Amino acid sequence: MYNQIDSNKRKSFVLIFIFVTFIVGIGYLLSRILTYGYAPMIIAAFISLLMVGISYLAGDKIALAASGAHVIKKENSPYVYNLVENLCITAGLPMPEIHIINDPAPNAFAAGQSPKNSSIALTTGLIETMERHELEGVIAHELSHIKNYDVRLATLVVVLVGMLSILSDMFLRGSMFGGRRRNNENGGGVLAVIGIVLIILSPLIGKLIQLAISRKREFLADASGALLTRYPEGLAGALEKICKYKQPMLRVNSATAHLFFANPYFSAKNFLGGLFSTHPPLEARVKALREMI
Repeated sequence: MYNQIDSNKRKSFVLIFIFVTFIVGIGYLLSRILTYGYAPMIIAAFISLLMVGISYLAGDKIALAASGAHVIKKENSPYVYNLVENLCITAGLPMPEIHIINDPAPNAFAAGQSPKNSSIALTTGLIETMERHELEGVIAHELSHIKNYDVRLATLVVVLVGMLSILSDMFLRGSMFGGRRRNNENGGGVLAVIGIVLIILSPLIGKLIQLAISRKREFLADASGALLTRYPEGLAGALEKICKYKQPMLRVNSATAHLFFANPYFSAKNFLGGLFSTHPPLEARVKALREMI
């Protein structure tokens, strides 16, 4: 389990490094092709940080409201409350707010800016269909997202994706006006063509890296959750039950889909679908957990 955790952490950091390097390269390309210097990068960073900062401060509340979640106290559901409380004590985490989503689809998600300000949401379908050890596994997975600061990482990645989108838009506009003169003067036509191709593709490349990071963090949370419960089979059993459930959730949208324990729409069964999925295949997650036993 420790080897799995270390491996997933390394892969996440490698992907982030590639992402940052790619953005710096795009910024350098812009400064060479256009006459604006590093101004586009600075403007892109400012706008992205402003937009994501607003969503970061209220993102958890928006996600909970969009999913139809309502907060519960210990007296409302002592069974669920005690499970979460015991796992929090084991993990050394403060108690998050517990929310219930009235939905027959078995699923869950965690949200919040930090362990001190976090929430966990479970669907009624998850609570009703899972055995105790399976429900513990899912809760441990979500608490691991909180402990690993995955929400904060996701926010950083969203900033980078936003920067790429803004930079590509600035490049396409600038190349039509101020950039052409410089390219012709300095003989940078080839560089301009390469730059146009890269920057047009950059939002797609950025999105693919974002999804790859999201999938690696799911594997990391699985491994961390299994370490927390000391029973990987519980989480593996929960994933197998979810695998058999074919109906999408009642209330879900693309903005919150990546937060959930399992893909709230459906599981991608082919390579292309897996490439654009926010979650790794459930079968791959079960296999990784079984290899820990």
